[in-house]
Amino acid sequence: MTKNHIHSKNLPSGYSCPCYLSWLAQLVFQETGFLGLTIMTSRRKTAEKSINDEHYHLLMHDRTDEKLHHEAKGEGLGSDRGNVMLLLFLYVLQGIPLGLAGSIPMILQNRHVPYKDQATFSLSFWPFSIKLLWAPLVDSVYFRKMGRRKSWLVPAQYLIGVFMLLLSPAVNELLGVGSDHPPNVTIITCVFFALNFLAATQDIAVDGWALTILSRKHVGWASTCNSVGQTAGYFLGYVVFLALESKDFCVNYLGQEDSLVTLPGFLYFWGIVFCVTTTAVWIFKPERDDLEVEADEPHFGLLGTYKILGRILKMRTMQDLILVLLTCKIGFAAADSLTALKLTENGVPKDRLALLSIPLTPVQVLLPFYISRYTAGPKPLNPFMFGYPLRLMFGLMLAGIVWLTPAFKDADGSYPFYYYCIIVIIYLIHQVFVNCMFVGVMAFFARISDSSVGGTYMTLLNTFTNLGGNWPAWIALRYVSELTWKSCLGVMTAFSCNSKQEEQMCEAAGGTCTINIDGYYVESVLLLVFGLLWMYWGISTIKRLQNLPVSAWAVSRRNC
Repeated sequence: MTKNHIHSKNLPSGYSCPCYLSWLAQLVFQETGFLGLTIMTSRRKTAEKSINDEHYHLLMHDRTDEKLHHEAKGEGLGSDRGNVMLLLFLYVLQGIPLGLAGSIPMILQNRHVPYKDQATFSLSFWPFSIKLLWAPLVDSVYFRKMGRRKSWLVPAQYLIGVFMLLLSPAVNELLGVGSDHPPNVTIITCVFFALNFLAATQDIAVDGWALTILSRKHVGWASTCNSVGQTAGYFLGYVVFLALESKDFCVNYLGQEDSLVTLPGFLYFWGIVFCVTTTAVWIFKPERDDLEVEADEPHFGLLGTYKILGRILKMRTMQDLILVLLTCKIGFAAADSLTALKLTENGVPKDRLALLSIPLTPVQVLLPFYISRYTAGPKPLNPFMFGYPLRLMFGLMLAGIVWLTPAFKDADGSYPFYYYCIIVIIYLIHQVFVNCMFVGVMAFFARISDSSVGGTYMTLLNTFTNLGGNWPAWIALRYVSELTWKSCLGVMTAFSCNSKQEEQMCEAAGGTCTINIDGYYVESVLLLVFGLLWMYWGISTIKRLQNLPVSAWAVSRRNC
């Protein structure tokens, strides 16, 4: 038998730079502890075992893993050293398109695109949130001669490389750089949606390969490679790119006369890297036959996995939990998705916002480990209930910082060092509440998941967690302009500037459009009120679900 682990990652719901790094920090906790999220599917080669036999083998598997863990203590990686380095590099490659996609909203904001277009581009981040839909297919369909994992890994990485090479000469035109025409957001969104779709598919293949490429006693290194590699790749594609692409940063801090990289050059370089390294992996790295890998965990096959998902969704307790997951982040949508864009709109350089992630990263990595001590036991959602109202109120503080930002601006348009220190401190406090909610939810998932259906249970839960952050962010971005009121000043008769046509009329008359009421603040207040009302229902529902016995979450195996 064979098996595959498909990790479902929590994607950021907005564009805030610290929020993105927070997601990657949370990924470390999620991947390295008891929160690994997996789907295990394969073709049936033997008759299905009974539930008692299944639990027995799972118990023996756990004991074997524990024994191997103790045997591995104090030993080096040995022959697995090269495999660990390969996995690490593959995960770094995976993080590059994610980082580039994270930098595009900042570039679009500098091009003064409408927030409707930002909402459109936010759809490009969805593939990692919904990859559960095609993950069983990636595991079940493959060319035997090429290998189960390389059948998907090699084409996915080649396509990423080709996409980057083709996008390189056209990206500036698509973004409207060096010209008067606006960015073509629709095409940009489609391109990065495709890139993230391919990266998500590559992630599924690499997660599965990690279990067979490493020996049993070193398989725990897979999650380390995942979290460290993807974090490094995202850092390269986001923070490093935005810093080196900024002329101001390169001139003032690196002593250069111009920016060191451009987006076309960055895409071309990594397109070449993807194609060359994929060819090397295809030719020189053989794939271990899954038949050689011991698998003592449940297997369902392609159709079986989808049937399991259907049975889980029919459970009444699961439907209540899913409703909580899909609505609990609505109150944070404005703070999470609009704050960084509003700071950029007020003149805070995008490269400075990216660099703020550097001092935040160590804290964001360690914080979940500290909070996890409070999630042990039968009440893992207590930190979630503690952090929710504080995070909700903190959204108003972030809105206040945005409102006060122009007051910190110096005469030359720059911002003093102490302003950035204030931003870092505020985001650090914000991350305490974010991680209280995240760690609590993940611990609850680990407690209620039915191990008899493999990792499908937790992956499904994580999918709805991701969606619960994505759709409110889209709504906040999409309708913030409709909630903004502008008027034309400097003309004989004042009139509104709430449409593109009215803005053009104002400019033609020699006036300027001024914001009277910013939709960001309207959304911040409205969503705060919604969050407070949600608490009346949500907290009581969470307490009820938390007090249910674990057996209430078990999946009936009949006809699976």
